[in-house]
Amino acid sequence: MTAVGDISGTTTDRRAVISLLRRLRSPEGQSNPWPVWEQLRTLGDVLPAPWGGYLITGYDACDQVLRGRNWLVPDLAWQGRQPASERWQAPAAQAMSRTLFRLNAPDHTCQRRSLGNLFDRNTIESLAPRVAVHARRIVDELAERIRDDGEADFVTVVGDQLPVLATGEWLDIPARHHAYMLDFTHRQVHSQELLPTKTELAISSQATEEMRVFFTDLIRERRANPGDDPVSDWIRYWDEQFPDDQAAADQTVFDLVMFIGVASLETSATLMTNAVWLLTRDGGAAWNWLREHPEHIEDAVEETLRYDPPVHVNSRIAAADTVLAGTPIAKDQMVHVMYGAAAHDPRRHQDPYRFDILRNSSHMAFGGGIHYCLGAGLARLEGRSLLTALLNRFETLRPVSVPTYAPRMVFRRVTSLKVTTDDDPAAAPAPRPLAEDPARPPAGGCPVHRTQHP
Repeated sequence: MTAVGDISGTTTDRRAVISLLRRLRSPEGQSNPWPVWEQLRTLGDVLPAPWGGYLITGYDACDQVLRGRNWLVPDLAWQGRQPASERWQAPAAQAMSRTLFRLNAPDHTCQRRSLGNLFDRNTIESLAPRVAVHARRIVDELAERIRDDGEADFVTVVGDQLPVLATGEWLDIPARHHAYMLDFTHRQVHSQELLPTKTELAISSQATEEMRVFFTDLIRERRANPGDDPVSDWIRYWDEQFPDDQAAADQTVFDLVMFIGVASLETSATLMTNAVWLLTRDGGAAWNWLREHPEHIEDAVEETLRYDPPVHVNSRIAAADTVLAGTPIAKDQMVHVMYGAAAHDPRRHQDPYRFDILRNSSHMAFGGGIHYCLGAGLARLEGRSLLTALLNRFETLRPVSVPTYAPRMVFRRVTSLKVTTDDDPAAAPAPRPLAEDPARPPAGGCPVHRTQHP
């Protein structure tokens, strides 16, 4: 594939890209983005974005950007070199730009060092029993809702709940605050879209102010009553780094808590809802297969991350003049890594539109390089714990209708997925015995784009 060329690409190319991006944000594009990604990729690995910068669609080019040391995140210093814009000066954008995912070295190195290996094997093993308990409890609640009403919304009853339960307990935040945490998280992420509207920035800024008050109060409470929890540990660490400046220590702890709180909720909820949708659609053949082969639950989680990643777009800037996939890119120019398009690059993944539990291939859903997702281990734990609980509880689980999505391009969010079951909700069927020969699972390509895609 050849790139479209420099930022002055042809009018036809610009119009094609604009049209495809509009489709991607539409309800149709949210529910079925795969044809749009395919058409973007056929235009080239590196495309001029209509607002400036580039869209990166090919797997190898995206991987190079995420892992390469000559690519930086758009931090506050970069923002200060740009023409004044409401996009970067909004309070929500400014607040997120102080967090880890918008820091470059040495600031990033300094903050990340304070966290250590946040979710190492020992931490995951210690969290696993409680996450499993939470998973079983909310799955039981799902069964009760289906018994009483005939159907239930998987997102609100299950998908949104497990991440906030797990993260809230880890941070020692009382359950009475969890619904509020979900609420301001859903509103805050507008600021991280590619082109947020004034209304979206206002909503996001209000949510950011609420988060500031909430987490500032949390830090104040932990100072007064320190415990054996991550927030207390971070306070102790940063007090040592700023022995004469408690305000600086508190600001750094705030940035960490806000980032981890936000980053761990929506993405994990989307992962789990996507997994249920992909396994139960098309008559539930993949669901039935996985019940017979529960040893492949982790593989199902990984294929979900590849097939429909929770984050569809991420942004980087060139640290110096460079060439990417044959396209010259100037220093400070922004590029947008299109995770979804890259994940379906046929040069990397054979038959990429098939949902194949046994694919066993790499993906970039957790990013790469120094900004590789801190919470990858926790997200995987939540995914496999929830699927285990669901497969144990329901012999059948099927969608009542297709999912609905928030109109976003960066953070994927399923807003509703109604499900039901043919099981007796009062029963809790045991998992089927493991099959001696784990035959390949049934095809699970998108029921829409199987007929629309080449």
